[in-house]
Amino acid sequence: MKIGIVLYPTYGGSGVVATELGMALAKKGHEIHFITYSLPFRLDDFGENIFYHEVRVIDYPLFYYKPYELVLTSKLVDVVKHEGLELLHVHYAIPHASAAYMAKHILEQENIHIPYITTLHGTDITLVGKDSSFEPVITFAINQSDAVTAVSKDLKKDTHTYFNINRQIEVIPNFINPDHYNVPPSEVLKRRYSPNGERIIVHISNFRKVKRVQDVAYFFAKFLEKMPAKLILVGDGPERHNIEEICRKQGTCKHTEFLGKLKAIDQILSIADLFILTSETESFGLSALEAMVSSVPVISTNTGGLPEVIDHGNSGFLSDVGDIDDMVENAYTILKDDESLHKFRKGAKKQALNFHIDKVLPLYEELYERVVSKNMIKKEN
Repeated sequence: MKIGIVLYPTYGGSGVVATELGMALAKKGHEIHFITYSLPFRLDDFGENIFYHEVRVIDYPLFYYKPYELVLTSKLVDVVKHEGLELLHVHYAIPHASAAYMAKHILEQENIHIPYITTLHGTDITLVGKDSSFEPVITFAINQSDAVTAVSKDLKKDTHTYFNINRQIEVIPNFINPDHYNVPPSEVLKRRYSPNGERIIVHISNFRKVKRVQDVAYFFAKFLEKMPAKLILVGDGPERHNIEEICRKQGTCKHTEFLGKLKAIDQILSIADLFILTSETESFGLSALEAMVSSVPVISTNTGGLPEVIDHGNSGFLSDVGDIDDMVENAYTILKDDESLHKFRKGAKKQALNFHIDKVLPLYEELYERVVSKNMIKKEN
């Protein structure tokens, strides 16, 4: 099957999942065309069946804002026509679903009929989508999709809460490929960050307000009162400066490392003892899943789709948003001795394997076949 995948290529969950999905489909013989404005962050394998089409927006003095949606629409039309695509799979509603809708109807004028599937990932619904200026377009583009998926039951519920959706939304969870995280711990790296055997706690995010990274900083200061530890912060974003300020005020900077954006997070997770995620909302929590498949237990909030990902009491613990004291106690329960840590490591890996790519990929393939077959029947009629 020839499939166009439209995504945001940057450091974020939707782009990671879309890229990993495309690479896995290519290995199974599907022809995958990634369509976006720069090379996807995780696209490091240009093997057989993988193609990349750059959406280039030229600066015209007439436009105050770059018309990315229109240029993307034109690129979709071009790639579908000249590459013979059978299906478009767009990740993140804005503006990908509306661009796919326009491209679909432009192509119909040339008697080319292509369906599109919209996958909802989270902030396109729970943050951006709640903005009333976007609501009519998002509602329309979702309802016009040939199929709609959401990465968690909670996100499906939120979509129906915020939008008047008359389409069935199928839940297909995010997934993990354990082979990409099968990295043996580096003793050199371990000694660098934990020279005296301190427990290593890791947080990975885009440092936006919704991640409540300040809670990570406050949590760590309290946890240091219980036992020696090191905090490694991976990622970057608008809240980083505030976190650095909190670190300095609390005197924890000598125990904290800011690593910025890293591509090879598997190496950091391989030496981690605990992962912490303090988000105000998470529609799935891919970073938590990446930690668990690396045998790292997770402390997180009980918001959004996280309870669908984390097995409370076995792969980690869930706390109310902002309940730092509970997070500290839960973290100590896991890290207090090697026996407890070993038990939670096993529980984390076991839970992560429930989201193995081999279990999820067939769900997408079945959906693709169903949508394309339905489109063929429409064309014949």
